[in-house]
Amino acid sequence: MKGAFLVFISCLALSAPAWAEEPALPAGLGGVPPSSSEPSLPAGLGGGDEPLLPAGLETAQTAEEEEPDPFFTEEDFEERTGWNDALPFDLSGFWEARAGRRLQSDSYEKDASLGETRLQLQADKDFGPFASRVTADFLYDPVLNRHRINLDDGAGWLDLREAWASFSPLDFMDVKAGRQILTWGTGDLVFINDLFPKDWNAFFIGRDVEYLKAPSDALKTSVFSGFANLDVVYTPNFDADRGIDGRRISFYNGNLGRLSGRDFPVIPDRRGNWFAEDEVALRLYRNFEAFETALYYYDGYWKSPAGQTAGGVATYPGLRAVGASIRGPIFQGIGNLETGYYDSKDDPDGNNPLIRNAEYRFLAGYEQEIATELTAGLQYYLERIDSYDAYRATLPTGAFQRDKNRHMITLRLTKRMMDQNLTASLFTFWSPSDDDGYVRPKINYKLNDQWTVEAGGNVFFGDDRRTFFSQFEDNSNAYVSMRYSF
Repeated sequence: MKGAFLVFISCLALSAPAWAEEPALPAGLGGVPPSSSEPSLPAGLGGGDEPLLPAGLETAQTAEEEEPDPFFTEEDFEERTGWNDALPFDLSGFWEARAGRRLQSDSYEKDASLGETRLQLQADKDFGPFASRVTADFLYDPVLNRHRINLDDGAGWLDLREAWASFSPLDFMDVKAGRQILTWGTGDLVFINDLFPKDWNAFFIGRDVEYLKAPSDALKTSVFSGFANLDVVYTPNFDADRGIDGRRISFYNGNLGRLSGRDFPVIPDRRGNWFAEDEVALRLYRNFEAFETALYYYDGYWKSPAGQTAGGVATYPGLRAVGASIRGPIFQGIGNLETGYYDSKDDPDGNNPLIRNAEYRFLAGYEQEIATELTAGLQYYLERIDSYDAYRATLPTGAFQRDKNRHMITLRLTKRMMDQNLTASLFTFWSPSDDDGYVRPKINYKLNDQWTVEAGGNVFFGDDRRTFFSQFEDNSNAYVSMRYSF
């Protein structure tokens, strides 16, 4: 049913404006929402790890000195074909090839961690007060080797990233309906109040960081006022994370008491009752001078399996969350604080060992340029189990016992060189309480405005395979990629 709904939305997104009587506006001017004080996205979630550079930063050469570009550029293609002028919508996208390999053997997974080619096509159409977009990825992936389309977990030869239509029924209101990428909060690759779906498989195997955010099938309404702005997101059918299930990445399986992967994939009991198993997320935000503040509310379900039935089937228990954040200039950089409380609705007293307990979560971060073209970002994150005594008292004999407080520190270093065409970055996660961690080195080079090459890695370490990062140690990998954008 969800697949049919999304096909309908895709058609609606490109065809709904067609019956409008108003003439088409110039590209980029139709359906633009009114300006607001909405906070900017956290670092690393704007479609790539680093901000995009303006075109034209390359050193200019005279016609006599200019050397021929060995790569076929977008301008060459358009000049010879005129393809975009002939289309009834604006078309953009990219072609990409990525390959990765594990740095050690894994008894439960293939040696290749990543091996795919991807064509993304994005069609934008504006008519009068309406705007629409359809973004589809056409994918060949021999590693997972599942070609049947599943729009929920992104498997198959088609991954529908966006299919939405938007308009402004009132001067102070925007409405966007359909499949869309949603994000809010202040963390850098750490999420508290952002309870929209994530794709952790894509993140850990070396896909571009934009694929950490999985799409939501939702209705988003934004209301703007002089006092504060309000976002309301309604998802009629629960959208879970594209979580670690063993098909790509091995993990510690508590039911088996060992690591598992393709030999024993997790098949969770997915919630699929439209309008009965739905989600609501709200954000109320405003600026106080240079500081961005927000309050959050969520009512739905744990995004990754946080419970199981007596027979061992993974489930998504009910979840209610409230939180707040603030972000603004401190000293010579930008600081942020964010907090949240996760109320485990199906285990209010914390005495059900089959359901995850309620938790308090806290994040503090700071980012600053510490040298020319060198930026550093530091974060401290805390998870604290509520009703910990009840949790310990009902824990089955021999089960792994979590600490009451899980601490984590992250560090991001970003260095830009060669007129900002070369970017080297390092992002590290380290948990002193679990004694494990995760390192993400990456180097990215822009050959020109269209071609980009990249190399990086995902390295996990730890002492106890039952802790979060340590369980993925056999999945440590290195990858390379090439992308052509148009």
